[in-house]
Amino acid sequence: MKYLLDGNKMQQIDSCAIHTIGIPSLVLMERAALAAANVIKEKADKKTAILAVCGTGNNGGDGVAVARILKEWNFDVSIFFAGNEESASEETKIQLAIARKTDIKILNNTEIKEYNIIVDALFGIGLNREIQGMYGALIKEMNESGKRIFSIDIPSGVHSGTGKIMKIAVKAEETITFGWNKTGMVLYPGCEYAGNITVADIGFPQKVIEFVGTTAFSYTKEDLRNLPIRNPHSNKGSYGKILVIAGSYNMSGACYFSAKAAYASGAGLVKIVTVEENRTVLQEQLPEALLFTYQRGKVTEEKEAIKELIQWATAIVIGPGIGMSEDAKKLLYDILTMAEVPVVIDADGINCLKEVYERIPSAERNKKSTSDFTTGQLGLGFPENFILTPHIKEMSRLGGETIEEISKDIIGTAKAAVGFSEDVQSKEAFTLVLKDARTVVTNGKELYINQSGNNGMATAGSGDVLTGIIAAFAAQGLSCFQAACLGVYVHGLAGDYSIKEKGHYGLMASDIIEGLYQVWRDYELSYSSKKELE
Repeated sequence: MKYLLDGNKMQQIDSCAIHTIGIPSLVLMERAALAAANVIKEKADKKTAILAVCGTGNNGGDGVAVARILKEWNFDVSIFFAGNEESASEETKIQLAIARKTDIKILNNTEIKEYNIIVDALFGIGLNREIQGMYGALIKEMNESGKRIFSIDIPSGVHSGTGKIMKIAVKAEETITFGWNKTGMVLYPGCEYAGNITVADIGFPQKVIEFVGTTAFSYTKEDLRNLPIRNPHSNKGSYGKILVIAGSYNMSGACYFSAKAAYASGAGLVKIVTVEENRTVLQEQLPEALLFTYQRGKVTEEKEAIKELIQWATAIVIGPGIGMSEDAKKLLYDILTMAEVPVVIDADGINCLKEVYERIPSAERNKKSTSDFTTGQLGLGFPENFILTPHIKEMSRLGGETIEEISKDIIGTAKAAVGFSEDVQSKEAFTLVLKDARTVVTNGKELYINQSGNNGMATAGSGDVLTGIIAAFAAQGLSCFQAACLGVYVHGLAGDYSIKEKGHYGLMASDIIEGLYQVWRDYELSYSSKKELE
């Protein structure tokens, strides 16, 4: 697990380290500068002309210190100080005074094209306004110069929390950031400006995380250790019974992908509920799956049978390919009012959700809900066993924000939707999986940002595969939030394995399922001790 911080959290970390722990700010600045200088030293020739472009804030102070250290290592370095020195932070004024005593050149104007490497130290993680005027022109000149650019902490102009470009931003070859990676360099479009990211340890005590907390977290392959346990003394009933309510007339593929992905992710039994017309094709495609079919327009007649199936299941998927018919809405109503196990609502299930939710009598809603989450913008009082998996267009329909508004702040949208709160006394909400190039998952208390996956996965059926994976993990005992986070990560990882063989252009949903088998194979080869697999 890797922690991610936005600018606000990172500033709290700095303050805690300085004022609570007692580490002088200049000590942290020197450590940061040394770490950045070491990265540049490994990638630059001593004959290379280097220009540190420094602003008036502490990021500029970092840049001045980097330049001084590189000069001491016999690099050809100059400093271009952009701004009024009288307005500089106290730490930056001190760094400038030290630099002058070491005879480094400090320029008030310069030609970027005269240098080979640019050290970008204009704006740091505290930037919250659009870049205008002289600074905008300077960044434009840096980007158009064709020179190698190393950004300090974050590329100037990238918002540290949302990844938004504040009108213009530096496009770096490398970014050296301090302590922890920043959410703005993980999210789009900020991640496209950061280049290769080095996260440098500059000596923040772990205690500061206990005091301040983090913004989000992300998974790596090491976190596959959190997969559900497989016991030697077990049977198919030990690994969950998943009910997949999906598909409609001429739409059998969604059923197939969700059900097969659930089986491919360790589920013991999968039963598909779909229209009668899908029976033959599903029996041919996936004979391992159990089937329950209903006649179109007559799902009400199966109410008791549906109730028994809901009681049978240990996890439920509803929505993929199910359409917007009255049958679909009645099935969703039954799930919303009867299901006590983890429920993954996807695709058309989400498109029908508001309408169906409003049909439920308020007394029934209050009975089902473990707590009131109507403070969230969605106004849905679901209990913790519900997992919603909208992509941003479905989220726009559900929550009312435009796609553009969601894209500009996907974290803010997800948090607002569930009524996110850092108050330790607050309860968990339902789990929201807001899907995009960087999918975010939240339960109102924690926030996960996914970094696995690739653009080849933008293909029909990919989301259906994800629902099956999440449901399988939930059915095998992970909490809804854990199942969603790990499911999103594994789904992306399977796609990453698949493109090695299929490429980005040719990837299909079935290839992602094949990629799952590669994930499990490599995991079991890497962590194959009996103790870990039992």
